[in-house]
Amino acid sequence: MPGAGSATKNAEVGVRRPGATRSGESAPTVDGVRRLNATTGQRLGRTARSVGAAGLVAVVVVLGLVGCSSNNEGGGSDPDAIDDLSSVPPLLTTTTSVNMAEGASAAPPTALAPATVPSLPAAQPSTAASSATGPPVTVAPGASTTPATAAATGVLTTLPTRPPWLGTRVLALRPDGYGEMPPTPPELADRRFATSDFLAPPINDAFVSNIAEIPADVVARSSWRDDCPVSLAELRYVTVSFRGFDGLDHTGELLVNADAAEGFVEVFRRLHESRFPIEEMRVVTADEIDAPPTGDGNNTSVFACRPATGSTTTWSQHAYGRAIDINPFINPYLKGDIVLPELASVYLDRADVRPGMIVAGDVVTKAFADIGWGWGGNWNSLKDWQHFSANGR
Repeated sequence: MPGAGSATKNAEVGVRRPGATRSGESAPTVDGVRRLNATTGQRLGRTARSVGAAGLVAVVVVLGLVGCSSNNEGGGSDPDAIDDLSSVPPLLTTTTSVNMAEGASAAPPTALAPATVPSLPAAQPSTAASSATGPPVTVAPGASTTPATAAATGVLTTLPTRPPWLGTRVLALRPDGYGEMPPTPPELADRRFATSDFLAPPINDAFVSNIAEIPADVVARSSWRDDCPVSLAELRYVTVSFRGFDGLDHTGELLVNADAAEGFVEVFRRLHESRFPIEEMRVVTADEIDAPPTGDGNNTSVFACRPATGSTTTWSQHAYGRAIDINPFINPYLKGDIVLPELASVYLDRADVRPGMIVAGDVVTKAFADIGWGWGGNWNSLKDWQHFSANGR
């Protein structure tokens, strides 16, 4: 479950504060406390990445002409020709999704900045490309391959601008060690920001996944250490396609227990097919563990070598790679007057369903239920809407 982030981009990862406990988690003793949260229109978006903004205008015009021609057999104009692109030929060849089994020869994707948390530059087109069957290519550090606007419907719409202060405004601490919990800033009340790519995105809208041993550079920037309750051999580096709030496909990375890796691929295949939006998905760094709270993180992640919330003697399920927090800001943790992340109180109203929210009976809860994982949204003593785990705790 999350909380906040650091005074930098570290705030994009939710972290738990000392003093609160998720009931039921059990494991070996831990010294000290550490905290951490552990297509049609797609074609236009992908074209924008390779031809730039000016080129996109040209593509839209050409598509408009093709659409009108193919839908205008009687010689009249079809006002839906641009909005309905189902008859327009694909701009890119669709490939079969790739699910590399453990030990596959293809190398996993390389991060933009292996030892640091990526910044969030202004979204801009990129000419990045990759093999249809190989891993995504690396994007130059600081680059973004996400257009500023897009929607899955094929109609480009402007997304809210990511606030420049996101992840930088450290919250004052309460006596219990959590950050102060003021009302949600209006900029975050309906959160749906474009994704800044940490790994190069897929070349088209086909679901792509990979399961591999953890690369050394990923280990170095993760929270794994020698005294974690799992060895590196028990974990896998999983990359999957996910749909962003910008309507485009991105590549996410997770450190997952080996016994859950294949199930995770199937879960995210279903989420991708249903176009469930996720803002960010990357491995959290060791530096983020003790970051001061900003209360605005929204990173989807699995592994975090830390105790259960508020405990110094019990490992969290995240420390085993057997728990995940999804869109933590949009699906916060609630126990008494504690809301984590601290600025996410607007999302306590679960009847007001907004994009990225997890609700009972939706594709997210069903997909995880099908692999035997329990949901924190079903708990009674507290609610952890972002949290799924193998043992239901």
